[in-house]
Amino acid sequence: MKKQHVLSFFSAALLCVACTDRTAEPLADVVNRGLEASTEQALLMAQALEEVEGQLPKTIGKDGQLETSDYHWWCCGFFPGELWYLYENNPTPELEKYAKLYTARVEEVKNITYSHDVGFMLNCSYGNGYRLLGDPAYRDVLVTGANSLATRYDSVVGAIRSWDFNKKIWQFPVIIDNMMNLELFTWTSNATGDDRFRKMAESHADVTMKHHFRDDYSCYHVVSYDTITGLPHVKQTHQGAADESAWARGQAWALYGYTMMYRETGKPEYLTHARHVGEYILNHPNMPADKVPYWDFDAPGIPDVPRDASAAAVMASAFIELSQLTKDDFGKRCLDMAEQQIRSLSSPEYLAARGTNCNFALMHSTGSFPSNSEVDVPLSYADYYYVEALMRMKRLLGEGSL
Repeated sequence: MKKQHVLSFFSAALLCVACTDRTAEPLADVVNRGLEASTEQALLMAQALEEVEGQLPKTIGKDGQLETSDYHWWCCGFFPGELWYLYENNPTPELEKYAKLYTARVEEVKNITYSHDVGFMLNCSYGNGYRLLGDPAYRDVLVTGANSLATRYDSVVGAIRSWDFNKKIWQFPVIIDNMMNLELFTWTSNATGDDRFRKMAESHADVTMKHHFRDDYSCYHVVSYDTITGLPHVKQTHQGAADESAWARGQAWALYGYTMMYRETGKPEYLTHARHVGEYILNHPNMPADKVPYWDFDAPGIPDVPRDASAAAVMASAFIELSQLTKDDFGKRCLDMAEQQIRSLSSPEYLAARGTNCNFALMHSTGSFPSNSEVDVPLSYADYYYVEALMRMKRLLGEGSL
């Protein structure tokens, strides 16, 4: 046996033993340990950036240093949202102070009309803050932001425009990520009584369901629509390995998005679609044993390719919710998958030691591999959805429901 094969054998054996040991740890202990570690890291991050005007954590740059952004970047709402979840778990004055401080740094997003990600930016930050505090000023920011996002909706296409670049190829591009911004619309309809927002959300979800998915329920990343006919003219997977590949985080956005839309609307077709997407993920032959996916399910070179912890975190959170909407064998499989993902993400392979990883909680996410951007680094949204998954699992373990 060659030396590298011997090393691979023993590494796999050690990993197997480690997995067995972690499985023996009660899930409630895993969840609490993950929340404690996330709180420690988030507070260190908050303290480090407290005097850095307007900045929020983004990732680790290629120089190994913390990379930040202001409110213009699509990820700006994730760190404030993470702080709100951690405050909900442990309502200390320090966590409340920092959650308010970093939420205020993204207020100007409410006026942005050049980005489809206003839902990510505001719903995660102000949405969680309003849910916990009920501050009417937070409500006003959310409603204003929803009206700004609505300017990107096109009635011919029936969807929200995603990007404004690459106009030589795309007329009206819609990316699967955009499903995640629809919750701001459904919330706004509930908060204001204006059903216009819910109708836009449902139309966008319907159009995406019709045109974004292949026969096996994997999805393209981007579909561009003809602005005159409203029909697709280009289908691509911009951040994936190839146009016909299954980019892992894209599948996660789809799973989460349709699960959320069923919760928000009660329309059975959204639940059916979420189940189909869930089955695709659960049954995929290239899902690693630890259930943290490769950056693309069809990436050349598997298994020697980067993972995407952010995709696992989004999936885990979605699978927990979906398990409670489908209380049958499929629901049990969803919850089992979420548990495995939480256990893996809470292991030393992915959960950073205190004070390391530039104070992010999770390691080994992948932003855009084809662009060599944010590869095998922490990402603010990985931490956000990891903490959300932990909170959902904690409520489920404690109360028996979400």
